[in-house]
Amino acid sequence: MTDPVFILCVLGVVIVVAELLTRYTPARHLGATLLVMILAAVLANLGVIAIPQGEKTPFYDGVLNWVTSFAIFWLLLRVNLRDLLQAGRPMIALFLIGSLGTAVGVVLGMWAVDGKVVFGESYRGIGGVFAGTYTGGAVNFNALAMAYGVNKQGVLFGGITVVDNVLTTVWMMATIAIPLAAQRLWRAAKADSQEGRLQNLTSAGDGPTDRPSTELQQAEETGRMADPLEFAEDQELLHPVDLGVLLALGAGSIYLSDVTHLWLIEEGMIVPSVVILTTLALVLAQLPVVQRTRGSQVLGMFAMYLFLAVIAAACDLAALWANGRMGLVLFALAGIVIMVHALFTFGAAALFRIDLATAAIASQANIGGATTALAVARSLNRRDLAAPGVLVGSLGYALGTYLGFFVARYLL
Repeated sequence: MTDPVFILCVLGVVIVVAELLTRYTPARHLGATLLVMILAAVLANLGVIAIPQGEKTPFYDGVLNWVTSFAIFWLLLRVNLRDLLQAGRPMIALFLIGSLGTAVGVVLGMWAVDGKVVFGESYRGIGGVFAGTYTGGAVNFNALAMAYGVNKQGVLFGGITVVDNVLTTVWMMATIAIPLAAQRLWRAAKADSQEGRLQNLTSAGDGPTDRPSTELQQAEETGRMADPLEFAEDQELLHPVDLGVLLALGAGSIYLSDVTHLWLIEEGMIVPSVVILTTLALVLAQLPVVQRTRGSQVLGMFAMYLFLAVIAAACDLAALWANGRMGLVLFALAGIVIMVHALFTFGAAALFRIDLATAAIASQANIGGATTALAVARSLNRRDLAAPGVLVGSLGYALGTYLGFFVARYLL
């Protein structure tokens, strides 16, 4: 079904169901963000809603072009610049290391699938496309595909696009799940350790006989586990004046960023509009009058849910299967690239003792781009990492094309 109103209706239901599952069922451990993506992907592959198909599905284009920009702007209105300065350096370091891992992954992946034989003359172009898109994003993907003529090979280009969409979705789910799972394991281990020490004290007659109530025990008593994705700011009271102010600020900033972007191009400078929009949001976020405006996080999170649902709906498994052996080879190549990238990023985080959330967001900035990095930061309840994630993702747009050309020309 391609009707925009019907798709909006279904995605609205998806968001409601995901939130309810997060609050009242064992699915709370997945979190609302992952549930939105899973439900949207399932419904799209079952044919309930259309899979994004360019001009045939204008609703999706509207979400990607407009709703996403509003989401970025609104969610950044609660960012404190001091947090940004503290979180910036580790994020940039991991992002650059992850970019190196992507380049190495392309070389190893091409060797593993025997790319010269399988892809023939398109060998270098395909390698450059994956290096570019997994450093930056769609802009770099299309630039390198056009430069090497990959976009003119319909079946091959379609296969690369499908594989990129599928694995980007899967990796986004992973970068959300890995830190949350690690956090829960750490809490469980800590609780077990504390319980063991208490039992030793009790058996020795040196402590109380009643165990203290842990988070897990409180959940058993109340029947509900505290959800790390449930934030107080997601339940803001919203007045029509607040809504009007947020819409005006958002629309005005998006318009100004687009106009400035075009003007800079005329002056010979290429600055992505998302960088300009991010800068405007960060400046406005420091003003007391903007800080007092309520509703930015509610609106921003709902807009982000719509964006994530559209990303997940593009996970076209049937199209991947239809590409046959070529699809499997492309899937293996992209999978190797992401795994090597992950080893570099998370390995560096472990070596330099940088937390998993920072590593996950930096990795997502590489693989998925600025917007998905913001979504991961939000899902991990790391508001301090939201702006750094967007900024390094924007840095990826600047570096991706250059790195793609370098890999294609000198490393393959």
